[in-house]
Amino acid sequence: MSDDVKQKILSVLSNYKIGTLATIQNNKPYSRFMMFSNEDLILYTATNKNTHKVEDIKKNSHVHVLLGYDSQGWNEPYVEIEAKAKVEENKQLKDKFWNDHLKEWISSTDDPNYVLLQLTPEYIRYFEKAGSTPQEL
Repeated sequence: MSDDVKQKILSVLSNYKIGTLATIQNNKPYSRFMMFSNEDLILYTATNKNTHKVEDIKKNSHVHVLLGYDSQGWNEPYVEIEAKAKVEENKQLKDKFWNDHLKEWISSTDDPNYVLLQLTPEYIRYFEKAGSTPQEL
């Protein structure tokens, strides 16, 4: 693993928090915008445990994430991440990754429906900018 590529990926994960999460629903990809946090290369995203994405992940844990480029220009970095997802209900992690923006969907860290999706990368492609050759991790 190239430490340089890892640092570039971690920079994207730190600087871009909104991206897409794709699951498999009825044998087809289904994407939605999500807010992401990370611990090293492992991503976390909050959701309600009664959502379709949780059902999808229980049936097929393979997911895809796009994070980075936010349309301010063509020269922004982004990552494509293939990951294995699991539902995480650890109270300490839920407290750590809570933010007030989640109140639109989840009342508080004590909401019984609040869960995290833990996304462990299997493969990551880093793009320096649109049209660049990807660096892989």
